[in-house]
Amino acid sequence: MLTSTAFASPSATLRLRIEGMTCASCVGRVEKALKALPGVTRVSVNLATERAEVDFSAQPDPVAVVGAVETAGYEVGSETAELVVEGMSCASCVGRVEKVLKALPGVLDASVNLATEKARIRYLDNSVSASDMIAAVVSAGYGSRLVTNGAVAEDREAARRERDMRSLRNALLLAAVLTVPVVVLEMGSHLVPAIHIWVMETIGQQGNWYLQFALTTLVLFVPGLRFFIKGVPALLRGRPDMNTLVSLGTGAAWAYSVVATFAPHLLPEGTHNVYYEAAAVIVALILLGRWLEARAKGRTSEAIRQLMDLQAKTAQVLRDGKAVQVALSEVVAGDIVQVRPGERVPVDGDVLDGSSFVDESMITGEPIPVQKGAGAAVVGGTINKTGSITFRATKVGGDTVLAQIIRMVEAAQGSKLPIQALVDRVTGVFVPIVIGIAALTFAIWLVFGPDPALAFALVNGVAVLIIACPCAMGLATPTSIMVGTGRAARMGILFRKGEALQTLRSAKAIALDKTGTLTKGRPELTDLSLINGFGESDVLSLVAAVEERSEHPIAEAIVAAAKLRALTFGTVQNFEAVPGFGVAATVDGRQVEIGADRYMKKLGYDLAEVEPVGQSLASQGKSPLYAAIDGRLAAAIAVADPIKPTTRDSIAALHRLGIKVAMITGDNARTATAIARQLGIDEVMAEVLPDGKVKAIKALRQRFGTVAFVGDGINDAPALAEADVGVAIGTGTDVAIEAADVVLMSGDLRGVVNAIALSKATIRNIKQNLFWAFAYNASLIPVAAGILYPFSGTLLSPIFAAGAMAASSVFVLGNALRLKRFQPPMTVDSTPARRAHRPALVPAE
Repeated sequence: MLTSTAFASPSATLRLRIEGMTCASCVGRVEKALKALPGVTRVSVNLATERAEVDFSAQPDPVAVVGAVETAGYEVGSETAELVVEGMSCASCVGRVEKVLKALPGVLDASVNLATEKARIRYLDNSVSASDMIAAVVSAGYGSRLVTNGAVAEDREAARRERDMRSLRNALLLAAVLTVPVVVLEMGSHLVPAIHIWVMETIGQQGNWYLQFALTTLVLFVPGLRFFIKGVPALLRGRPDMNTLVSLGTGAAWAYSVVATFAPHLLPEGTHNVYYEAAAVIVALILLGRWLEARAKGRTSEAIRQLMDLQAKTAQVLRDGKAVQVALSEVVAGDIVQVRPGERVPVDGDVLDGSSFVDESMITGEPIPVQKGAGAAVVGGTINKTGSITFRATKVGGDTVLAQIIRMVEAAQGSKLPIQALVDRVTGVFVPIVIGIAALTFAIWLVFGPDPALAFALVNGVAVLIIACPCAMGLATPTSIMVGTGRAARMGILFRKGEALQTLRSAKAIALDKTGTLTKGRPELTDLSLINGFGESDVLSLVAAVEERSEHPIAEAIVAAAKLRALTFGTVQNFEAVPGFGVAATVDGRQVEIGADRYMKKLGYDLAEVEPVGQSLASQGKSPLYAAIDGRLAAAIAVADPIKPTTRDSIAALHRLGIKVAMITGDNARTATAIARQLGIDEVMAEVLPDGKVKAIKALRQRFGTVAFVGDGINDAPALAEADVGVAIGTGTDVAIEAADVVLMSGDLRGVVNAIALSKATIRNIKQNLFWAFAYNASLIPVAAGILYPFSGTLLSPIFAAGAMAASSVFVLGNALRLKRFQPPMTVDSTPARRAHRPALVPAE
């Protein structure tokens, strides 16, 4: 079972929600502002998730972080919580409580009122939980609980996204309603003679322009005001962004049209044209693109939202001897929690009373419920199926396994891949270059263009500004990462580090630990070959009766097999263990001797009849033993750590991907070679100590290139850290998982194949997005500038430029969303005796 220590996050890390970013250049500016802060060691800003992750070498200063982001022209999302603080008696109590609250990473401000006995805390979104705040107050010596009205707290992130989409939708609808008459009045007059006649006979040309001016001004400065609010200050700071391009383009078209409408004498003869429809349509189309982007972004973050849906909303807690229904955020470590049949376990804990079967498939992928009784651990988010249980809460809030899995997926979704470096370098200078190209386009057309040169210069300059908005480039990588890692979570694969998503696809060799990875990790009785007329049940019950006195793992396997068959054991007397040889005893008056071949020979038995069987078992990587009863050889017995049923198929699949497979194990060479021969493994490194595994990884890297290592034990941690990609079996130890880059929650080796396939699919998807985004800008900027005009008379209208710009972003998002339909090459299920299942951290679609 996974425990929360496997997913601990750095204490010197702040995660922020950044509001107002619209393109890749925004990302660059936020990163630059944050990197300039003292003590910052790493910054990662993600446009798709609208989040930033900042690592500090010392205690984070959230106030300074917020100030840096706001100075750069953006806003940091924050929330407010209110706590009841019990036990304060004076002003010094207030000071102590405020001090511990302000010391929490992510808390911007804390104000405590002695009279009302309440604390009001303002904190960065998702940076600190209510349980963390309560724990801080309790640590200062006071009682605390969250102020709540008893209602289930809404998903603030989902609500914010819904508000944003609603705002964009309303702005789009208003812009569309105002723009349609402008297009009809201007374009209709040019294309439909009847409309031109009607306009001239009713309101006249000047009245037509006045009406267009009024409608377009409303479009630009009501629904379109958002572009100017962000874009103009960014330009004045010398850090133009996408909003700057839109505001410059539409503003220029509108301003030129205003002059042509109200002061035509200021313009050269023949240039008295208006472009109101271009400005209005551009705003409407870009708002349409933004709205479609917002909808698609909401779909890319479904994995996180569905993970959060697994959390219980309330808990039944014993307070003063009475069962009280409280909000999940009010549960603290040490609380006694009751869970009835059919309810979700609210937090992690240890069962005190009761017995039940709990469905833990959301954590392990195993479909069969696990029996829980006194002393057993339960995990928050799992489902109690049958009986009622009472448990003591041990991990609450952000410390639960589910909460930390959510953080892991969020961290992977918010990370930057190496491939993003190219995008960052380009977008860092992209917008200023575009403005320069637009200015150069305007100047060239003004000097060398045909009459009316000013009109041509304006139209083409605006087209360049609009076509070049780098939204698609900024969304190309993060959206694919979000969808890819979310799909991975559905498949039971957790990428702890986003970089692994890119590196894994390049793996040339996979090194596998044997015990617990290729095998089940526990010895089992595999063979019982009888001789001299003895019966199976008779031999096994006698042998197990003797071995029950031994603590050797092989003895445990034999006893377990006998108990599985419900055999009864006789009375054992005169038990004797001969170290390195075997054991002997009398069972209900019958002499029983069990041991290796050397023990049998020492006792004087002739092994000629059974030795071929023993050699055959040894060649299969099994440990042969022999049993004698009443002075006669009775059986050859084999105990082995069985190979997992899925191992052979997994290795064959890795070979089909062109990957070399190596086995690194501490077992003796004979056993390791036998197993490798059965499985078709290419390289065997046997009798390797833990520190030798690191050397083995280095040797494989020198021979093959990028190496991934798969392991599950404490002694695998150094090798997991050394490998280019460390993959931990989720059923393994916390230390191994902590050292890994990827965690397979199901413990099934086929997950490695699926993870590699998903890695390849995600990077392929990113490259498609980047090609579209870069090719689009590289090819259409010259067209917008008018490079085709001398050859074919082709010009790109600013209206079509706006439509193409919006379409590029929607295409990139749509392409990324295709990863949600990714089908793993191998179906992960249980052994043949159990029904098939799909590991799922989030509900299946």
